[in-house]
Amino acid sequence: MILGTDPLLSGNIDLTAVLIVLMKVGIAFAFLLVAVMLMIWFERKLISDMQNRIGPSVAGPWGILQTLADGIKLFFKEDLIPNRSDRFVFKLAPYLSLVPAFLVFAIVPIGGDFRDGKEGIVTWFGRETLVQVADPPIGILFFLAMSSIAVYGVMLAGWSSGSKYPLLGAVRSSAQMISYEAALGLSIATVFLMSGTLSTNGIVSDQSTWNWNLATTGVVPFIIFVIAGTAELNRPPFDLVEAEQELVGGFHTEYSALRFALFFLAEFMNVITMSAIAVTLFLGGPNGPILIESVSWIWPPLWFFLKVGMFLFVFVWLRATLPRLRYDQLMDLGWKVLIPAALGWFLLIAALNIANDRQWQSWIVIMVGLIGMTIGALALMASIRKAKSQRASQEFEEAT
Repeated sequence: MILGTDPLLSGNIDLTAVLIVLMKVGIAFAFLLVAVMLMIWFERKLISDMQNRIGPSVAGPWGILQTLADGIKLFFKEDLIPNRSDRFVFKLAPYLSLVPAFLVFAIVPIGGDFRDGKEGIVTWFGRETLVQVADPPIGILFFLAMSSIAVYGVMLAGWSSGSKYPLLGAVRSSAQMISYEAALGLSIATVFLMSGTLSTNGIVSDQSTWNWNLATTGVVPFIIFVIAGTAELNRPPFDLVEAEQELVGGFHTEYSALRFALFFLAEFMNVITMSAIAVTLFLGGPNGPILIESVSWIWPPLWFFLKVGMFLFVFVWLRATLPRLRYDQLMDLGWKVLIPAALGWFLLIAALNIANDRQWQSWIVIMVGLIGMTIGALALMASIRKAKSQRASQEFEEAT
């Protein structure tokens, strides 16, 4: 099932098919490593420009090799393991964060011709295949599973360190993941309703005629996905898991050398894969205009990388602009805003689909849905306000 619906594997699997699969895996892994190096340099350089600083400028032209220099330095540093740690879990945790990031990127289509019902199929070495490592029929469920597994690396790193500050960071990471995973899943569910498939290739094929899910789902799921995805990545302003002012370094306080580098490699790799998933779900993936027909193969990957680059810029922009949220604000946003909004919009999209099937008046369904969502929002706000008032009065009575 992981091999999925790739036409390369639909018939007899010979040596050529195996070599093509291995080539795709190697290219995807090498691309991610290089992309992480460039992303770290891009973030440091862009933030320095926003803050009127120079940034990396010594190693290589424009400091572009600074990330490589830092990686080499960390590789040769001494690897420290705390005396009270669980040594096996302590060593395993960085890989539990790194591996899911690569596996998620494996299901992302980064190229291919989706015009005229071609479904992204290309011909390599005389064999038809897809420009992605795998296309399982449950691709997006696979993404949700891997994003949930990745938090185990953070949780186990904090628990196995045998120290209090890493443990607090691990507890925060589990609470944050639970809070925002529900909103993330509900925002993706609206894409299922519109596309009728869980396959990433099928979702991109459904958007091949410029009917991108950004518009067909009503923009709101896209906004919720971006906010929840930022929280899933532990990126600012949701980086409470690290919070160096409070937790020294959070879950990775006791890590050093190569294992310390693996955590940050996983963090930046997750940023790239989350951007790629967002592009696949809402912005048509590699779909875009073919400007020169003679080199039509180059345009889909070009549009894909440009869209991903736009998301990476937004992530860096948010980091340079927004202050870190308090933990109560983090929880309130997830449970009291994003989850109700995602659930209400999902029900509205489902009602619209039923209305289209039964030939009802869509505008009536929209009006009823918006009125119902407004009433629900007002009731939720009233209950929250009443709960805060009761809590404040109770604390005042206890204090006096």
